[in-house]
Amino acid sequence: MLLWIAIIIAVLWLLGLLGNIGGGLIHLLLVIAVVVLVVHFIRGRSSRV
Repeated sequence: MLLWIAIIIAVLWLLGLLGNIGGGLIHLLLVIAVVVLVVHFIRGRSSRV
């Protein structure tokens, strides 16, 4: 679930970057996507151990 949210946010960020829309919101979406991906990988590794 978190992975899909991160992918959607990253795609929205890319579309906003290409369309030059949103200003600071674009970078906020990128930061959120990176944080969600990091949390996903940390939880994934800890649950397998």
